[in-house]
Amino acid sequence: MITRRKFVQTSLLLSGGLLIRPTSAATSVTSKLTVPSANDWFMPDESEPHARTWMAFGASQAIWGKKLLPEVQRNLALIARTIAQFEPVSMLVRKSDYALARKLVGPSVTLVIAQMDDLWMRDTGSVFVVTDKGGKAAIKFNFNGWGNKQEYGHDTQVASFVAKQAATKMLSTKLILEGGGIKVDGHGTAIITESCILNANRNPGVSKTSCETELKRLLGLEKIIWLPGIKGKDITDGHTDFYARFAKPGVVVAGYDADPTSFDHVVTKKHLKILKAATDASGKRLKVVVIEGPTTIRDTYASDDFAAGYINFYVCNKAVIVPEFGDKKADNTAKVKLQALFPSRKVVQINIDAIAAGGGGIHCTTQQEPKI
Repeated sequence: MITRRKFVQTSLLLSGGLLIRPTSAATSVTSKLTVPSANDWFMPDESEPHARTWMAFGASQAIWGKKLLPEVQRNLALIARTIAQFEPVSMLVRKSDYALARKLVGPSVTLVIAQMDDLWMRDTGSVFVVTDKGGKAAIKFNFNGWGNKQEYGHDTQVASFVAKQAATKMLSTKLILEGGGIKVDGHGTAIITESCILNANRNPGVSKTSCETELKRLLGLEKIIWLPGIKGKDITDGHTDFYARFAKPGVVVAGYDADPTSFDHVVTKKHLKILKAATDASGKRLKVVVIEGPTTIRDTYASDDFAAGYINFYVCNKAVIVPEFGDKKADNTAKVKLQALFPSRKVVQINIDAIAAGGGGIHCTTQQEPKI
């Protein structure tokens, strides 16, 4: 049971509220991407020290609906307050929502007024890269509403806004993708789903070779492990951060959907086979730790599109923030396994059922800014 964000897309279509705003970036990408240049930029692993976490208090009634919206906002505030116990949190908020956000997040979270369409900072925010010499930059990956599935006129500007707030330079690219589609070990290896990035709704005409070349240039990669993912089953077309994550170089934590009726059952079996046979950039065979999703969830927000999986956790300074779904056995197993993988961090489980009902998770709502 690891289904994801089909809910948001469906609700928009039914309400007549789906507004697509194509951009030139969505139609002009060709296989002639930026030629790699000599540089030392690389994307650190999420477990490296953070300067802060970026979030967005961006849920709206038009997307989330009148019934779900208040609890989604409370979920966002809970995530922000929990992370703020361990590192600074800056949260974007519309001016009209400022008073409510301040009431919910309390004094520990910094609120920054900005325009946005939705709450998924992992996908809309800057992807930060650094150098060994203390440099930091932000990449804008030309967000296009997960392939023109949702209105994104404001969200396409979030990456630039965050970069400006963080006082970092921008690195440009013609690639269109989201941060949730990329997981790195910080030592030259990435795990990426083909269904998301090698998709005509993002990068028409871009070959895998060209895509690899550009990603290696931008993120300091030497090797990409491609997982097939799955197209069209959720709004993201199968983001990596619901399937597999690096716990540290050489160690991957991966999800398995044991429900044979789920579309993710066969997909996760394929992914595990690929990962167990894979090596990283250093040639080392990966150790794969499997965490199954829960078999039951609480009834309050249950639906066929509920995102019930533990892989979408977030690693912050001294902690790992993980969902719990009311399945005591599965919740505890996930916590025990993650505690073993991150022994120096506190594993904190929280209820984010309303966000999960919208097909997302904790990781989806966050974006780390590395400390240099």
